[in-house]
Amino acid sequence: MAFAVHFGVTMLACWLVARVLSRSTWTWRAPRVAIVCWQAVGLALGLSAMGLPMALGLTAYDRSTGGALLALGDDLAHGTLPVGLGAAHLGLVGVGFGIGAVLLTTTVRSINAAVRAQRRHRDLLSLVARKDPTIPGALVLDHPSAAAYCLPGVRPRVVVSAGTLDLLDRAELDAVLTHERAHAQERHDLVLLPFTALCRALPWFGWVRDAHERVALLVEMRADDKARAVHAEAPLAGALRRFAAAGNRITPAGALGMGDRDLDVRVRRLLVADRPPRVVGAVALAVAGTLVALPVSLFLS
Repeated sequence: MAFAVHFGVTMLACWLVARVLSRSTWTWRAPRVAIVCWQAVGLALGLSAMGLPMALGLTAYDRSTGGALLALGDDLAHGTLPVGLGAAHLGLVGVGFGIGAVLLTTTVRSINAAVRAQRRHRDLLSLVARKDPTIPGALVLDHPSAAAYCLPGVRPRVVVSAGTLDLLDRAELDAVLTHERAHAQERHDLVLLPFTALCRALPWFGWVRDAHERVALLVEMRADDKARAVHAEAPLAGALRRFAAAGNRITPAGALGMGDRDLDVRVRRLLVADRPPRVVGAVALAVAGTLVALPVSLFLS
């Protein structure tokens, strides 16, 4: 029972840490650290959601969940079970494996959906987009709406619309292109993928959906930081303001768009150059590491 309590406490800790991350503003000033913390919460939650019913079903073994699973496999192979382990307990173990299967299945489905959407849009771009010698490394889409996005993958594409070229000056456009290339270089689509899968697998956790939205915003802020490091704050902030004023922005499925999320918040953030004390990031990473280590240790020990 103690191991089940540990899994339950870890799930509670995930919820508490998620609430703290959702309400903290230091995450905006250190998005890379905050993304790692959110990833730790997601991993710990998934492992604990699997481990809790397993641990409840394996209380008769009085050992860690990983060791109990090995013992159960050995007992099933020999056709014997310990006293106190009945059909209900085996059912709980099955629930744990079922949750793991759902998490794996939703992850695979999310990957498949993203890859298919990206492939379809890449094929479409080959027909309707054009190269522009004044914008090396990017494709131009002849569309009047404001659009600038990265289509990630093995062969990433950075796309801007004709409306964006009319909207931005050269410095602002360069900052936007650097922002989109940062998405491709750091594979931010893969950062978001586990949270998309968790939303599908654990829809009854409202804060899981909130975590997806938070991480999506942090990903944009991280790309903003990469652009700011090259082009300073003013061009990127100006581009964000223009995107906000333009409205009618388009970003296809499977892509990461420049003007998708909380533009006003991102502009205000760019104009504040301070960073959180290093101790805040160190404490946050330590908490994240501890959060992941507990369920992993219960499975491996």
